[in-house]
Amino acid sequence: MTVKLYELDGCPYCAKVRRKLDEVGLDYESVKVPSSHSKRDEVEEVSGQTGVPVLVDEEHGVDGMPESDDIVEYLEETYA
Repeated sequence: MTVKLYELDGCPYCAKVRRKLDEVGLDYESVKVPSSHSKRDEVEEVSGQTGVPVLVDEEHGVDGMPESDDIVEYLEETYA
């Protein structure tokens, strides 16, 4: 599995990315992050910030893309 989505339950931006992943039929690993920003060490290591969603797509050299609109656009261009 080369695609990972760092996300938080109840996050509308994460839900938007999940819908796009489902729409393009992409299997991905969901990584749930803690609700506290100060405990989001893993997502910070990957993307340099603590916000979610963050997408990792090793196969295409994406190693920590933040911002749901950017992720949705990337998925559309790469997988749709």
